[in-house]
Amino acid sequence: MASSKNMGAFEARKHLPNVWHSDLMHTPLEAPGYCCYAMWCPCLVAYQQRGRVLFGDWSRYQCCGGGMPCSGSCGESKCPQFCAVVEVTLCFTMAVSTTRFMLQDALQIQNTKCDNCIIATMFIAQYLNCLCWIAAMVTDIPFIDEAAVVTDRIADIAYCTVCACIQTQHKLELDKRDGLIQPRMTVPPPQQEMSRY
Repeated sequence: MASSKNMGAFEARKHLPNVWHSDLMHTPLEAPGYCCYAMWCPCLVAYQQRGRVLFGDWSRYQCCGGGMPCSGSCGESKCPQFCAVVEVTLCFTMAVSTTRFMLQDALQIQNTKCDNCIIATMFIAQYLNCLCWIAAMVTDIPFIDEAAVVTDRIADIAYCTVCACIQTQHKLELDKRDGLIQPRMTVPPPQQEMSRY
């Protein structure tokens, strides 16, 4: 069960004033090369992004951002970069989520409804995959075995694609934060004609 502190932070993120530079659907179009890089080298990207979020100051590193029971007791103070390598390798999903939460908190960014829908769809595919494999283990119906294999492939594709898009979204936001790209300008409202009187 989530702690009240974590639930409070989760609820607060729903009401932050800013949104991501690019939503998840458009990140492959905004940075296609980086999206491919994140697809094929996800752990390396996760490590690099954590370093960027920390402004290269690894002395501030905590395993899983301090959100897990083991955080702070993994030897992060002695060898933070090695601990970060272990985190992104063994706890990849948590590492990406932690980087996302750190960015959201620091830059006051909330997810769009579309982003939440895409992330939820990825999780639903994973749960459906798990249920199909459990059903395949307890029954001898060939159709369920085939369904488990199909849902496994779908869940893997969804997971790899969404994680690459999330990491590309992080990269674009970090580039904006670091002044490497300009923030998007909103179109001003049409100018009203001024009266002479």
